[in-house]
Amino acid sequence: MALRKPNYGFISLVQLWIIIFFDCTVHGQVRYSIPEEMGKGSVIGNVAADLGIDIKRLKSGRARVVTRDNTRYVDLVTDKGTLVVNDRIDRELLCKQTSPCSFNLDIIIENPIQLIDVLIEITDVNDHAPTFPKDEVNIEISETATQGARFRLDSAYDPDVGVNTIQSYSLRPIDNFVLKQETRPDGNKYIEMMLQSPVDREKQEELSLILTATDGGHPQRSGVMKINIKVLDANDNAPVFNQNIYRVSVPENLSKGTLVIKVSATDRDKGVNGEVRYTFRHKAETESELFEINEMSGEIFVNGLIDFEKDEIYELNIEARDHGGFTDSCAVIIDVIDVNDNIPVITLTSFTNPIPEDALIGTTIAVIDVEDLDSGQNGQVNCVVTKKSPFVIKSSVRNYFTLQIDEQLNREIQSEYNITITATDEGSPSLSSNKTLHIRVSDVNDNPPIFERQLYTAFVVENNSPGSSIFVVRATDPDCCQNARVSYVLEDSDVNGVPTSSFVSLNSETGVIYAVRSFDYEQLRGFQISVRAHDGGSPPLSGNATVHIVIQDQNDNAPQVLYPVQTGGSLVAEMVPRSADVGYLVTKVVAVDVDSGQNAWLSYKLLKTTERGLFDVGLQNGEIRTVRQVSDKDPVKQKLTVVVEDNGHPSRSATVNVNVVVADSFPEVLSEFTDFTHDKDYNDNMTFYLVLALAVVSFFFISSLITIISVKIYKWRRSRIYYQSNLPVIPYFPPHYTDGSGTGTLKHLYNYEVCMTTDSRKSDLKIVRPCSQSVLMMDPSVEIMKHGQRDRSNLDDADLSDQTRAGITGPKSRRDMAWTGRQSIT
Repeated sequence: MALRKPNYGFISLVQLWIIIFFDCTVHGQVRYSIPEEMGKGSVIGNVAADLGIDIKRLKSGRARVVTRDNTRYVDLVTDKGTLVVNDRIDRELLCKQTSPCSFNLDIIIENPIQLIDVLIEITDVNDHAPTFPKDEVNIEISETATQGARFRLDSAYDPDVGVNTIQSYSLRPIDNFVLKQETRPDGNKYIEMMLQSPVDREKQEELSLILTATDGGHPQRSGVMKINIKVLDANDNAPVFNQNIYRVSVPENLSKGTLVIKVSATDRDKGVNGEVRYTFRHKAETESELFEINEMSGEIFVNGLIDFEKDEIYELNIEARDHGGFTDSCAVIIDVIDVNDNIPVITLTSFTNPIPEDALIGTTIAVIDVEDLDSGQNGQVNCVVTKKSPFVIKSSVRNYFTLQIDEQLNREIQSEYNITITATDEGSPSLSSNKTLHIRVSDVNDNPPIFERQLYTAFVVENNSPGSSIFVVRATDPDCCQNARVSYVLEDSDVNGVPTSSFVSLNSETGVIYAVRSFDYEQLRGFQISVRAHDGGSPPLSGNATVHIVIQDQNDNAPQVLYPVQTGGSLVAEMVPRSADVGYLVTKVVAVDVDSGQNAWLSYKLLKTTERGLFDVGLQNGEIRTVRQVSDKDPVKQKLTVVVEDNGHPSRSATVNVNVVVADSFPEVLSEFTDFTHDKDYNDNMTFYLVLALAVVSFFFISSLITIISVKIYKWRRSRIYYQSNLPVIPYFPPHYTDGSGTGTLKHLYNYEVCMTTDSRKSDLKIVRPCSQSVLMMDPSVEIMKHGQRDRSNLDDADLSDQTRAGITGPKSRRDMAWTGRQSIT
């Protein structure tokens, strides 16, 4: 390492000069030399340029200056990469007489951590004049003093060093005395006044001399001391120390009053002239506070606290003086031995908090500076962290340690840590200190919302009110804050070609599912929707759940009678022979209920008959049978009224009229049929009233039809605007009138076919009965079928559809007749 020496010339105190030199080590090292007393803000050197560091690296690494004692003489300008003076630098205050004078500082750059060791040497400026301990000193000299006698004088003190310190002494006048200078092996200069011609008290009892000390600075500075000499009578022997230099080693922290060393001087004179007293000469303030000397015995004791970290060595100047004024001096060098009396000091240089939970293993979260003021083994420090924590501490450079992540963090398991860092030195006994860091783990959106179940089942009764609540879905997110804020979205899907948004809506905040429309069990028995839950993270995470909405039936449909068909254009009658036995099957009332379950369980009751006690209807099957033998007194024409009721709450019902003819032959049937067709002639007098009633009903019917069409058009337009769908809503009619378990209204013994469309007026009914059943179709405009004729063409058309299949069969009668009818159902 080469140091470029500055060219010293004649410069003023305000003139600044800088000599820069650097040396790169493993971690980065640079050395600068500057004069003391530079102004604040003065540039010391460009660290970035000297070490080839990019300015951006200084900024991104948060480069800063770190010192041991937190004294910020120097600061770093990261924008320029320069070191500038931050506070007044006084070399004498900083280093006293030590030369060369320098101090170290560290520049820390993070990510990755880099340490730059900066050594700044402070050169001396001649800003102090030499000063003597006293402005005036009195010396007594025996008149018997011989030529060449020496008198030790106090040296002047100049805190400057080098050429700026004391270079020469001069004494005036020099009639009797001459000045001698002596340089000790330790480099210190001592001055003595030597007698070159004897003094005579009788001629001149007192002498006055001026001692001048001059330094070598520019401008040159000097200090003076007045020497008053008093001439005494004979005392021709001076005290003499046994050693010129005493040296002793003591441990620090000695208790007050402990003996350090004893010095001794002898005087060959006797009596009063041979008595010697010991005193400190030119004693510094710290020395006077730490040590004291017994002036009679020469024993030196501890008077204060000796601290190795403040001073490692002390030098005491001891003077022995007799009563005749003769003196001698010696030096006592006290070496202080270090004791492990300083605990390690933990300083948090850099700390990142909170830490994201997805931080990589090995990430540095804290830089720690551990300083132990002790030296050697006592100053070696080791650091450990709390056991069972996901963090580890590693040694970085010199006395710096880094706290790093050693295991993957998970905020959902543990969101905070209290990490205790323990620093222990290697002294005996060892000392330690602790520092606790409260580390928080910040959340990362690493958990999607989770529904309580993946499949929900919700039940809703048909004919519900639009806007009513159906069900509530809930999803939870173990993350926190915005990452745990869940919102719900209804995914796009279709139900029979219609978007699910036409059926239900979803509250995005609460997860409540609302019905958009009123449901009809007979058209739609259930459907399935998919709900997605999003969290508020970036990017957001989501989870899905399926909700199966089951529509429950209500008893909102009355039974519909399929047979016998009630028409106004023709009359249908069942023929019962007079010879019919008890239990003879006359006919079967067939009815269905488009509801399901018990709402579709039908029961049949005979409401009104022409002849009481002749017929009865089966409660469950609707079969009309004779309950007694037919007699001649029974009327030929029988009119039965049957009520069909379902099992709902409240129940709904329908009535049907069944015409029965009691006859043994067709002529009787024809005559009775004629009577059937004209049995209403007696009501001709009511024609006027019927026409009037028909006109009124027609008027209200047309008005209602116009109103209904207007409402339908209005709702259709609203539906197109709200749902933005061009799909028509096709009402759905249940495909089967019996439930899947075969427990419907009809038994498999009877077969019938109903073909129905959305326009019920165009629906077809096909009923097929066995050939053994006697049925008559009586219509004046239709030719009566011959006995036993079968219409096979209609039987061929009885192709069972996928909508509804059922049948009507019964016991054979004595007449075999086949009847096939095709009738519209309203």
